[in-house]
Amino acid sequence: MRAGLKKLLLLAIFAGIGYGVYYYFFHEEPVVYGLTSSVITRGDITSEVTATGELNAISVVEVGTQVSGTVQEIYVDFNSPVKAGQLIALIDPSVLRLTLNEAQASLAVYEAGVKSAQASLTDSQRKYSRNKELFSKKLIARSEVDTSEADVEMKKASLQEARSRVTQAKASLERARTNLNYTRITSPVNGVVIDRQVDAGQTVAASLQAPTLFKIAEDLTRMQIETKVDEADIGTVAEGQSVTFRVDAFPDDVFSGKVVQVRIAPNTSDSVVTYTVIIHVDNPELKLKPGMTANVSIETAKAANVLRIPVAALRFTPPEELIAPLSFDRTVLTAKKTLNSGTVWPARGNDIMPPVQVETGITDGRWVQLISEKGSATRPQRPDRPAGERPAGEGRPQQQGGQPRGILHENTELVVNAQKGAASGRGTNSSLFGTPRGGRGPR
Repeated sequence: MRAGLKKLLLLAIFAGIGYGVYYYFFHEEPVVYGLTSSVITRGDITSEVTATGELNAISVVEVGTQVSGTVQEIYVDFNSPVKAGQLIALIDPSVLRLTLNEAQASLAVYEAGVKSAQASLTDSQRKYSRNKELFSKKLIARSEVDTSEADVEMKKASLQEARSRVTQAKASLERARTNLNYTRITSPVNGVVIDRQVDAGQTVAASLQAPTLFKIAEDLTRMQIETKVDEADIGTVAEGQSVTFRVDAFPDDVFSGKVVQVRIAPNTSDSVVTYTVIIHVDNPELKLKPGMTANVSIETAKAANVLRIPVAALRFTPPEELIAPLSFDRTVLTAKKTLNSGTVWPARGNDIMPPVQVETGITDGRWVQLISEKGSATRPQRPDRPAGERPAGEGRPQQQGGQPRGILHENTELVVNAQKGAASGRGTNSSLFGTPRGGRGPR
């Protein structure tokens, strides 16, 4: 009896050891994944292109000088308002005034020369007439008549030369008078002086290029931003698009503007190609100042009250062991992704569901517009169409509120991440990156 009990006890011990060895080396625990999900929501999506640019006045006039000399007086300073024609600086006119007096004297000399040449011509013409009369009476030789005739022609030429010198002297006088007027530097436009580059007593030299004395902004209540947009984004930027921007001086204020020009000429720097975009903005309070750096957002497309998929859901690719038990067309996993299509993985409770291929619209980097499920003829509302309106012949009508028929609808949960061994649990989906959930892979 005791021998039988001993045998049973030994068998039980060996069986326990065998089970322990099997459990330790051969038993596989089910793989547990922590699923993170986020829900499909309804709302607005605005697609934007971001860039930085510099604020400047729309029109800045550089005021220079065409004459050399010493700056005698400065009548304006930085931020001075000026009117067109207002005297803003004076260059010492003494040297140019002497030049004008010299030109006037030269003109008087040449005008006297005209009178002298005219008198000589008159005298030669009288001699020529008298010699012709004497020759007709055979009192003088023919050669004397010819000489007097030639003298008349020479005096006519001398008179013409004297008159040309007068014309030349008048031009020199006018140039001297103009140069003297250039010593008075006046504002060509109404505006504000934003830069002054000279001081009284400074000498300026106008040779091949006129030196700049002042910079005058015409109207600072209207300004422009010159920004450079990357070649990858320039295709969506067009004239007339709305723009919002911020400046560091007023971080809590959002300013607005409009694209007025997309320049064709490229800018290449370190193999990076950009294109210049000009944006006009209103500045009624004069908060914005020339030279400020603007962080610009150009609104390229907008969709109102549409179904939105989290971008993270389209980027998610589940591990193979998590989806092994699922029954679905495996070609979805190798399907080529395009700009306006993708694959999402719905979640039900703590389990991942078969994938759904979707057609997508615009994105703001956080959300993507859901157009339709693959193979579905219905579409949610597009950004350029009022709610409830549908062109004739475009698919089947939508359900109330523009919700597409199919698996995906508002509040559908989509998996955005799966982490092996993560803690399981449920919670409220309130963020883009979702809430952890428990999910099991194959046993």
